[in-house]
Amino acid sequence: MAESAGSVMLARSAMNRAVTEGGRPAGRPVRGARRISAALAGLAASTRYELLTFDDPAASAAFAIPGPFLELAGACMRAAAERADEVRRIVPRHALPHLESGPPLPGRARFAEAIPFKMIVVDRTVAAIPLDLELLYNGLLLIRDPVVVQALARAHHACWATAEELSYAPAPPPAPAGDLPPQLRPVLDALLAGLTDETAAARLGMSARTYSRRVGELMAALGTTSRFRAGAEAARRGWL
Repeated sequence: MAESAGSVMLARSAMNRAVTEGGRPAGRPVRGARRISAALAGLAASTRYELLTFDDPAASAAFAIPGPFLELAGACMRAAAERADEVRRIVPRHALPHLESGPPLPGRARFAEAIPFKMIVVDRTVAAIPLDLELLYNGLLLIRDPVVVQALARAHHACWATAEELSYAPAPPPAPAGDLPPQLRPVLDALLAGLTDETAAARLGMSARTYSRRVGELMAALGTTSRFRAGAEAARRGWL
């Protein structure tokens, strides 16, 4: 426990040092449900070999967080976990009942008495933590500073060593689905990036009407009319 606490202090110290010595912030703040959703989708799409998390699935239960956001966040994490060769998830003891009712993630999970904050570390190159350390919906800090990311990974490693193994059945594989039509890939990327329709159309060299039509085609392919749910469905199909 002392090693875990020391590693957490080291991670926080690294963030402070990156700001004071580097003359730049340790990470980029991301606010607003649309931009946060795009950041989570980007993390899922960039995952290659390792996913480390401090997670508290019970934390959002007491807050009125929109269901589509929760669905998208969950789909992104499942997509990232399915991409990674190594998945290590640490949850607090009080959240264990919530794990039984929710879909399990691939990989391994352990539980501790408490977690220091919520956190996602992808491939030890990028990390995300909530701005309030509790809820991603309230904003997140996207961190790419290598010193800070390595310190966060070390904190996770220390906590993992003292946590208790949690066993559950692996998640079933996603339902098979057709490939994303190539002409719709830029449209999906624009939606996940949180671009306005006007900006996306200009970047893609389309008229506003053509872009709107392509968005409609993408929604039809995904079987939804909600842009939040479109991201979740794209993650489920492995299109990210």
